[in-house]
Amino acid sequence: MKTVTKEKEALTELYEKVKSSGLRDDELNMYYVSASLKGQSYDMGRMMAFSPGWLENQSIWSHMSYKYYLELLRGKLFEQFFSEMRGGGMLPYMDPVKYGRSLMECSSFLASSAFPDPSMHGRGFSARLSGSTAEFLSMWKLIFIGSNPFYLDESGKVVMALKPAVPSFFFKDEEDANAAEPTYDSEGNLTVSFKLFAHIPVTYHNPDGSDLFDVNPKSYKITMADDSVELVSGGVIPHELAVKIRKIYDIKAIDAYF
Repeated sequence: MKTVTKEKEALTELYEKVKSSGLRDDELNMYYVSASLKGQSYDMGRMMAFSPGWLENQSIWSHMSYKYYLELLRGKLFEQFFSEMRGGGMLPYMDPVKYGRSLMECSSFLASSAFPDPSMHGRGFSARLSGSTAEFLSMWKLIFIGSNPFYLDESGKVVMALKPAVPSFFFKDEEDANAAEPTYDSEGNLTVSFKLFAHIPVTYHNPDGSDLFDVNPKSYKITMADDSVELVSGGVIPHELAVKIRKIYDIKAIDAYF
């Protein structure tokens, strides 16, 4: 997915082939670390020592799955990525009872539907907060910020542009009864907020709650530390402000309007 091509049509075809292959766990809506090893030689190594659905034999490796989901996002297969997320492939949308631990805690692997004991299907084992967390943070960045927020313009100066991949259900989720209540600004726009560099509150204002997939804002309102306001028309924040934001200097908040 990362190396073969960047053409969306080819990436989509590859995604569909993987989804319909023996790597797909249709019961859990996730992906095995291997297809079935039934009938293979023990010369393949220690993976043959485990029961199907456990550890290296056809289980769900969180880190490897998250790597794959990240490439869907990098390849701009937004619909497919969020379908996998909401289908239960990622922690926020898993069943905590079936998972058997907090949804804030990644596991090394999950027992897949190939495991002989059905009561273990989808249960996470060996808590680990390294690889999966790193991949999730990369996804978070692409969803809320974009791949390259700071870059050099034609004159060689640093400028900034937010280019998120925020789905409509982040603003208002009518399909999920447990979803948080939507938030609105004073003009009735739906909003979603996050913190840039863990310090600067950023709010996206979305008038119709549509998908914000790979699009720049139409304008920005940048509130400085002294409560003065800088208005920016268009999707690119100019050099002086971009440098201040990058240095987390004198910036109180950023509002982006789509």
